[in-house]
Amino acid sequence: MKRKKPITQEQDLVLIHYQDAPLCFARIEDISADYKPGWYHVKLLLLQVPVQIVTWILRDAYIQGEPFTMGGKNMRIEKVEVPQEEQHAELKEKSDVEGNPSSKDGSSKGGKVISLTDLKRKR
Repeated sequence: MKRKKPITQEQDLVLIHYQDAPLCFARIEDISADYKPGWYHVKLLLLQVPVQIVTWILRDAYIQGEPFTMGGKNMRIEKVEVPQEEQHAELKEKSDVEGNPSSKDGSSKGGKVISLTDLKRKR
């Protein structure tokens, strides 16, 4: 059964691909119609250092994940699906049952907790 692609819209988290490689994450702040039919102004908050806001003029298909070019370079926007809380709980439960995979004998060894407060005091 083929999975239906999620529709990308405002406030969604997206991964921007540049030349077929992941470049950065962004949040779609606003999508508004351009004067040309079928084109939109997409305001993106680029989640990088430093944080930037950019506006790209894109077709709906590009917003939904179709590849496009910008300045002759291949680009693509991919919606990031945030895991649901129940999926997170299932994964945690599964890892608790299986034990620590890093130990060779399958036994779970406790890790050392490092206090960031103590590290700060030492400096």
